[in-house]
Order: sequence, then structure tokens, then C-alpha cells
Amino acid sequence: MKLTINENAAKWYIDEMNLKQGDYVRFFVRYGGTGIVSGFSLGVSNEKPIEPGAVTESDGVTFYIEEKDLWYLDGHELNVKYNEKYLEPEFDYVKK
Repeated sequence: MKLTINENAAKWYIDEMNLKQGDYVRFFVRYGGTGIVSGFSLGVSNEKPIEPGAVTESDGVTFYIEEKDLWYLDGHELNVKYNEKYLEPEFDYVKK
């Protein structure tokens, strides 16, 4: 499983969540919403990893998904991109 985040999306999270170098952003599976698994979607929080399964870093901030949440992305890579139209990040699930 590969996790990537583009520079503009990372900057958005850093600005909106008041993050600094050494901070963490977790993408986690939550009940509800829409995504690649019916009835589930990804949420976002600011917390230290316990058992990271996929990790990337941008501007000194670590973005990750816990090992226990990788089931949600089975067979996909997660690319977090910045949507210029809506001025916010979006999740792009790429089938491997």
C-alpha cells in the first residue's frame, strides 16, 4: 500500500490544523460517508502513530495510515491531492 500527498494538500493540512515540524496526521477508517468501501470513509486526526502501515512526510509533518486500517485500501494506493476548484484536499484511490 502506497500513500502519497502532494505539496499543496500537505500545506493545506499544515495550515488548517496548525501543524509544525514533528507533528503527525493520521488518515483513519470511519463508519459512514462514501469511499471505496460502502458505508465507510476516511477521517483525519492529529495523533502519533502506534503501528503505522503506510507513511509519507512533507514539510516535516508525517502523514500515515495505521496498519489496522489498511484493509480499507486493499488493492488501492491513496494519493492525497489538492483540489484547486474547491480549495481543499481530496482522496484519489488508485487501483494497483
